[in-house]
Amino acid sequence: MIIDTTEIQALNSFSRLESLKEVYGIIWVLVPILTLVLGITLGVLVIVWLEREISAGIQQRIGPEYAGPLGILQALADGTKLLFKENILPSRGDTYLFNMGPSIAVISILISYSVIPFSYRLILADLSIGVFLWIAVSSLAPVGLLMSGYGSNNKYSFLGGLRAAAQSISYEIPLTLCVLSISLLSNSSSTVDIVEAQSKYGFWGWNLWRQPIGFIVFLISSLAECERLPFDLPEAEEELVAGYQTEYSGIKFGLFYVASYLNLLVSSLFVTVLYFGGWNLSIPYIFVPELFDIKKKSQVFGTIINIFITLAKTYLFLFISIATRWTLPRLRIDQLLNLGWKFLLPISLGNLLLTTSSQLLSL
Repeated sequence: MIIDTTEIQALNSFSRLESLKEVYGIIWVLVPILTLVLGITLGVLVIVWLEREISAGIQQRIGPEYAGPLGILQALADGTKLLFKENILPSRGDTYLFNMGPSIAVISILISYSVIPFSYRLILADLSIGVFLWIAVSSLAPVGLLMSGYGSNNKYSFLGGLRAAAQSISYEIPLTLCVLSISLLSNSSSTVDIVEAQSKYGFWGWNLWRQPIGFIVFLISSLAECERLPFDLPEAEEELVAGYQTEYSGIKFGLFYVASYLNLLVSSLFVTVLYFGGWNLSIPYIFVPELFDIKKKSQVFGTIINIFITLAKTYLFLFISIATRWTLPRLRIDQLLNLGWKFLLPISLGNLLLTTSSQLLSL
């Protein structure tokens, strides 16, 4: 039997080419995900720095100023400190639940970023059920908090976990009803379609003007979902000794704060997408015609402008959330539950019925 060496070399080169194509395919799949994670990380660091600076200004005191210029590296220094601190495990706690709790809280929120459009072509996954994927995935975060409280073998921690679950259930329903109203108005549950539906009439096409009651309910519910003041009952220091975080230390303790800021950022992004036109500039063409001409000629420049507009609107709501935290006092648990079940739920349900009726009459 005669073996043709040229055929063997051709087969080997073909197999190497196919393997290289597979490697390149994997790399191109990971690049957008890693880019998004890096951007989210930088966004969280900026939020932590902004919160300290804004709170210092509201309380008339000096904020961080030594770690880096203007204290911009303070959040990074705190994260490094927590990374090298010892992780202490409760002696009689459930180690598996204790370790899994912080991870579930962070990962469930990170998945929500995959359906957020920063520009028309800049989205990780344009799904037809984008907004409801966010609601479904973010609902898993309280499960992680409840696991953390139960696995700590601490009554204070367990009570904090129960409060987190009760608060999340109370405000998740009004939040979902507001999102459903927006989906009915836009005739789609895709985040890209919702933004595009608001771009027809510029500034006046925002869902804010068509859903003012839903916007207020959504804003209050999102603050409660993020466990921000005046809704930070699950970790109230004076009442529960930090709640479900009591037995945590080191990086696991830091993951809870990362999850809180990740949730705050994703909620502000969804407020921008659902009610404030997303990446659209929303100003008439006659005011800045040169900018529109440059956007049409350069796709890269247009994408950068869209990202800047999205982030500018997002950080406006982050400022409102941060200022609210350092302005309003904390609610009692009975006031918190009454607000969710007796006020926000009926209002959001009535808003949904009005939206449905208007859509039926317009057919």
